[in-house]
Amino acid sequence: MPRVTAWVLGVVVASRLWSAAPSLEVADYDTLPITGRLDGTGQTDGLLARVNAFRSDPGNDDRFFVLDLNGPLYILEKRTKAWTTYLDFNGRGERKGLFKRFSYEVGYANGLNTIVFDPDYRRNGKFYTVHTEELNVDAPAPPDPAGAAGLRVAGYTTTPPIATPGPVQRESVLIEWTDSNIANTTFEGSARELMRVQFNTRVHLMGELTFNPRARQGDPDWRVMYIGCGDGGSGEAAQPLIRLNPQRLDTLVGKILRIVPDPAAHQSTSTLSDNGRYRIPRDNPFASTDGARKEVWALGFRNPHRLSWGTEAANPRLIANSIGLHTWETINIVHKGANYGYSLREGNETLGANNMTSPRPVVDQIPQPITDTKVQGIVTPTYPVAQYPHREGSGGDAIGSGFVYTGRKLPALRGKYLFTDISTGRLWRADYAALIRADDGDPATMAAIEAVPIVWKNPHDPSDLEGRTYASLFPITQIAYRLRGGLDPDLPGRASVSGAGRADVQLATDAAGELYVLSKSDGMIRRVESVR
Repeated sequence: MPRVTAWVLGVVVASRLWSAAPSLEVADYDTLPITGRLDGTGQTDGLLARVNAFRSDPGNDDRFFVLDLNGPLYILEKRTKAWTTYLDFNGRGERKGLFKRFSYEVGYANGLNTIVFDPDYRRNGKFYTVHTEELNVDAPAPPDPAGAAGLRVAGYTTTPPIATPGPVQRESVLIEWTDSNIANTTFEGSARELMRVQFNTRVHLMGELTFNPRARQGDPDWRVMYIGCGDGGSGEAAQPLIRLNPQRLDTLVGKILRIVPDPAAHQSTSTLSDNGRYRIPRDNPFASTDGARKEVWALGFRNPHRLSWGTEAANPRLIANSIGLHTWETINIVHKGANYGYSLREGNETLGANNMTSPRPVVDQIPQPITDTKVQGIVTPTYPVAQYPHREGSGGDAIGSGFVYTGRKLPALRGKYLFTDISTGRLWRADYAALIRADDGDPATMAAIEAVPIVWKNPHDPSDLEGRTYASLFPITQIAYRLRGGLDPDLPGRASVSGAGRADVQLATDAAGELYVLSKSDGMIRRVESVR
């Protein structure tokens, strides 16, 4: 019988039978339009629909915004399950979308990465997106107005790229959109580019945007944006020129950033950015450090591609799930100005030049570089509050999104932090209180995590009346992938632990805090219905 494993300090400390651990029942909610290839070829385009974000519409309780990395941003009506393309970002080649330099075919995080709504969206109609562009495409960078009939492009200008040391392949572009009619199902309004950041490779780009959900008008954090920015693959590179990019304070990569998107907001407590498109709070930790990027809030991450918030009534903790290299996947509580160690640490271990980990040194300190020649003293790294290994049978390849459950439908999950492993489709949970206790400055303190079995009733199998229990979402996505016509014998892609095929699973929540499961391989959205 399969066993559920819990880790503390990265080693097995306890095991339970699946029957002893609560299972989550999931049910199919809806199916995305297929944007990939059914033959399963290609690193990313063999995924049926690369669903990467799922957001409740702040202006209409009856619909969701759903994002596909391949380019479409949809509106999904809850009642009718009707899909409408609100904006299409993919104007590459013969495609009819907005951006002619749009990059989506190579690199798992390439494409339309994320969307977040301004906390004052109901009044100002503003939301923000990040997408990826290639540098070697001979095409204009501004959006093509033919790609969106309601888009006004007059006055739209690009921003100077924020450089990253070393050769670069990609740019992440952060755009503010202002919809003049938020009740409509297609975009009508204007767009404004805030920043574009260069990356050394095609992986670990700008991945997440979020606002403090507890901030209110008049608070210092009201309409202040936090950005998860990956290291662009630099931290694992052999070239010394770029390997320390996640550590250098004169770069934005491998960091959590904090900005004020609206130049008219917080004027007395912030300064205008170099490009004049956003503001930078003066209480950012390196705002007065000569040579440092003032946008930096925390540093030393490989890929903090998913951010979420704790449940505190005021000043909630910011949580970053960061994808590891060869050894550890980590959950981190983000502190102002903290250095999380990468590329000199991975998890709570030392990362060597050979990209393998070893025990921490007795004197656990690292230099804090500002540039390639200037160092600002010595710091002690900040370590994860939970981690799991790259281990066949019980570990995973890449941590996905995670949330502290705040809904009402599943009271047994209150106080639990739930998260996924992307490739294997495994689902785990930890006590949020244990994560807080592990944030004690001791790298040896880790919160226990335990695997969560999944119950799913196959709607296409008449004999599956009560639902079957699965150790992960991988076989569930396999079934749906084949039913939708996918031809790969396993699933598209591969990874070290999952082997042939990736489930490509993330969690999402709606406005009420209820949980959904997104899977790219089969292009499905599922809802968590009960705890068994």
